[in-house]
Amino acid sequence: MLLNPKDPMPLHIQLRNMLDKLIKEGFYQEKIPSERELMEAFKVSRSTVREAVSHLVRDGILEKVHGKGTFISLKPIQDWLGSISSTTETIKKMGMKPDAKLITHGIVTTPDEIREVTGLKEAYYIKRIRYANDIPMAIEVQYYPVEIGRKLAEFDIEKGTLYDFLEENLQIKFSDAEQIITSGQLSREDAELLGIPESLNVLITERLLTDQDGELIEYYNANYRSDMYSFRIKLSRKNM
Repeated sequence: MLLNPKDPMPLHIQLRNMLDKLIKEGFYQEKIPSERELMEAFKVSRSTVREAVSHLVRDGILEKVHGKGTFISLKPIQDWLGSISSTTETIKKMGMKPDAKLITHGIVTTPDEIREVTGLKEAYYIKRIRYANDIPMAIEVQYYPVEIGRKLAEFDIEKGTLYDFLEENLQIKFSDAEQIITSGQLSREDAELLGIPESLNVLITERLLTDQDGELIEYYNANYRSDMYSFRIKLSRKNM
């Protein structure tokens, strides 16, 4: 894990990038090594270590706790709000390997609360576990109009990216999505599927996706592990 002193990039930036990569790959878990340990591991000076760590603290990736060390505050997966993207795309952007396991699918009578939101009496239902680097991180449930769902089921809905199938294979053009994020707890069944305690709060995402004609394409509901997933949005204040 040695840095390259001949690289025109300053050593503290090289170290910052290396630490960021190791954090995202899960090499470091709750905290990073001490300054002395980092100096020895990367063969750099104390000032280089401090500058690199300060960069990561400013970026919100690390957090210093007086007397205890420097802890990782960044969730492994971050979903930037403001654009329509699939879970697969989000996981890949974080440099992790996406995967999925199909739990069930087929035509169902929609629950009252889903019918009220979507207007669908029947829907094509798909339930999957989503993985990042082989770690289960979410339970995803999707309801589609029956005609769309039947066409989707002709493809590999276990491993494939459903948005790719919708856009590229079915030629459906997305337009808008309305998303709500809340928190709650999983059912016993879903907690067992994710391998987490029922008492752990999860992030709950509900999203309605429509096409360019305003027609419903998908109702999406997902429960994300709060210890692995976070949502971010960039805000600005402009002078009027």
